[in-house]
Amino acid sequence: MSHINVTINSRQYRMACEDGQEPRLLKLAEDLESRIGELRGKFGEIGDQRLEVMAALTTSDELLDANNRIRALEEELNSLRNVRANAADRARATQAAVAAALNAAAERIEKTTQVLNRTVGNGIAIG
Repeated sequence: MSHINVTINSRQYRMACEDGQEPRLLKLAEDLESRIGELRGKFGEIGDQRLEVMAALTTSDELLDANNRIRALEEELNSLRNVRANAADRARATQAAVAAALNAAAERIEKTTQVLNRTVGNGIAIG
């Protein structure tokens, strides 16, 4: 477990994180600091705590929207997988039906050829 100092709203905080996660935690703190700065620019000095809460709510709103979008995309992906599986099943069924029809046609042609050989060809093979 590592410890690093991050700056949020111009205050230093000592934070613990898993080893190797230090750059990510620093990036998260920088993002929050940036959001607070943007809100301060829009609303002026309305109190540090209020700015921090507004920044947290803005982040939570974006996270909620992103999670909703992920769920919608996962549902769409599952739907597309089902469509693909159904199409593959239909293609296999079509291929089997075509193969069966070709085999049946080949058998009819073979029988017709045998009949013609017996009746018309007087024992001489046709084709």
